[in-house]
Amino acid sequence: MRDRQGRPDMPRFLVRFVHAVDSVNYMIGRAAMYLLFAMFAVLVWSIVAKIFFRPPLWSMEMTEYFFVGYYLLGGAYSLILGANVRMDLLYTRWSPRKRATINAITGLGLIFFLAVIVFGGIGAVIYAFEYGQRSSSAWRPYLAPIKIVVCIGAFQMLMQSISFFIRDIATIRGAPISQEIAVLRLSLRNGLHLVRDKVRLDVELGA
Repeated sequence: MRDRQGRPDMPRFLVRFVHAVDSVNYMIGRAAMYLLFAMFAVLVWSIVAKIFFRPPLWSMEMTEYFFVGYYLLGGAYSLILGANVRMDLLYTRWSPRKRATINAITGLGLIFFLAVIVFGGIGAVIYAFEYGQRSSSAWRPYLAPIKIVVCIGAFQMLMQSISFFIRDIATIRGAPISQEIAVLRLSLRNGLHLVRDKVRLDVELGA
């Protein structure tokens, strides 16, 4: 299939995959932001408990776990918004197609790296469940839940990297994929519903 200008379109299932991955990771990232408030609440309770009560054994470790969730579940979201750090000395001077070509090449390395992390993380989760693995701290919580969070965050970033790779291929072919993300909106009249929204992605995506 070709668009109105005669350029070859990307297959529809790939376009839908890109929009679905972007939308899911965007919404998860927005939700993960609120883990920061949970982390603050635990820290405040820890301070109050040390002053007036017995210091809790779990406060610092629970804060670390909330931060892990905040950091990893929001990783794909930060990639969508282009908040990751890169060296722009030469990158900004290149054309969109050249940037997409470099992104596609380096993206393959990122996809391989994240796939290894996901594969190893699944093995770590299975091990934690089989042996009831616990932390070595005084609180000694089970480690399976936090390892699951790590796997989910790595899987999100893997899917986002694949989404970026498909976008780069589309840009190289001269048919960039539109930057649409479906977001959940809550209104008093219509309730909770999905709407299509235009969210600015990183500058090289569809530029």
